[in-house]
Amino acid sequence: MAGRKINPWLKLALEFGPVLAFFVAFTRFKDAHFVFGGTSYGGFILATAIFVPLMILSTLALWRLTGRIATIQIVTLVLVIVFGGLSVWFNDERFFKMKPTMIYLLFAGVLGFGLLRGTSYLALVMDEVMPLEHEGWMILTRRLAAFFGALAILNEVIWRTMSDTAWVNFKTFGLTAAMFVFFMAQGRLLQRYGIKDGNQDG
Repeated sequence: MAGRKINPWLKLALEFGPVLAFFVAFTRFKDAHFVFGGTSYGGFILATAIFVPLMILSTLALWRLTGRIATIQIVTLVLVIVFGGLSVWFNDERFFKMKPTMIYLLFAGVLGFGLLRGTSYLALVMDEVMPLEHEGWMILTRRLAAFFGALAILNEVIWRTMSDTAWVNFKTFGLTAAMFVFFMAQGRLLQRYGIKDGNQDG
């Protein structure tokens, strides 16, 4: 069910604003320490504490303005609250760093489960905006499931072996760039299996 249209720049700001705020806060306070309730917190935890409520507010704003919220957005928000909250509560940044791994493994698992049933769950949520033949959806879903699995592995490698700064840069820019490159690389598949003029009988 289609929602209300809003200004695309406003939509972009609401979707990516919390991520950029996290990046700015981490960059500004990464070497700082703050004492609260007798416990010392580093800049990473502070940035996480800023990110979580901003993510909640931006998601609620999108819902209020558009009249709808995607299942993916709900799942992502829940994982942000859980893992971000655990990081702040236990003063342990590892929980928040594992969040992308959990998100991508979940997405890969759901898509993979659908493939085992001979169904593309991706088509169920994207068919209206990107109509494809069934075979095209199955191919794209297999590729995306494998891509999400690779991102989960890559996130684990980076946060476990590299610095906080490297991981924050990867989360802020690397993941976004990877998604962009992935979908750009599907151009030939979309051309081959795309349904012209919304006619799915051809």
